[in-house]
Amino acid sequence: MKHRDLIKLFEKNGRYFLRDGGRHDIYTNGKSSEPIPRHREINENLAKALIKKYGLK
Repeated sequence: MKHRDLIKLFEKNGRYFLRDGGRHDIYTNGKSSEPIPRHREINENLAKALIKKYGLK
């Protein structure tokens, strides 16, 4: 999955950019935060796990 597609999915579901990490962008909804790797392509298994974990649609 492309990085920008996963970010759009996070933002569409109420998460917003909090800060930069070392090699990750940190997104939050105000209660919990999740690091997203800053690569052009994100491992498909990781993307599926994040989508399932947060119930993103």
